[in-house]
Amino acid sequence: MERTRVLVLYYSMYGHVEALAQEVAAGAAELEGVDVVIKRVPELIPEERARQIGVKLDQAAPVASVEELEHYDAILVGTPTRFGNMAAQMRNFWDQTGPLWARGALIGKVGSVFTASATQHGGQESTILSVHTTLLHHGMIVVGVPFSCAELTQIDELAGGSPYGAGTITGGDGRRMPSALERRIARFQGRYVAEIARQLKIGRLEAQTA
Repeated sequence: MERTRVLVLYYSMYGHVEALAQEVAAGAAELEGVDVVIKRVPELIPEERARQIGVKLDQAAPVASVEELEHYDAILVGTPTRFGNMAAQMRNFWDQTGPLWARGALIGKVGSVFTASATQHGGQESTILSVHTTLLHHGMIVVGVPFSCAELTQIDELAGGSPYGAGTITGGDGRRMPSALERRIARFQGRYVAEIARQLKIGRLEAQTA
């Protein structure tokens, strides 16, 4: 059986979304027959300025190319919120996917989104929805996190994450990294999305050989 390919594509200025991306990838990798790749979009801030403001430049994930997106069965997009919207770096990357859209190259692929914000009500859901519109224009199948993920219903601690996708709250100074609970939601999301992509691929292959 042909293996299912999953891309975790993210932008992370200070490492919070990067940490969630690693959990998302770990969840997807738990499934047999799934290959997972973690990549990031290019930084737009000039290097000298980025170093001045503490941008985390030493991230292990290689930089993705727009052209490679069509080679994956599922793409999980991670971006911090910027005033309730996706970060400019992620927006810039997807704005270059016009040729893929023209060919319908991403139609039928699975898409999902996770995010981070400084505060509890800092725009996590609207940020995820801002990415959904782009995925839908590409004809992708948008997947969130169902309430079978028990962590979504907890009220005992401050946490990001919603039915729209995993999330983390960084705090105004950025010192708070994803909690254990937030990491479990991210891992659930990765596994859930990979399972849907795998089942869709199996169904298509069976239909082709029927």
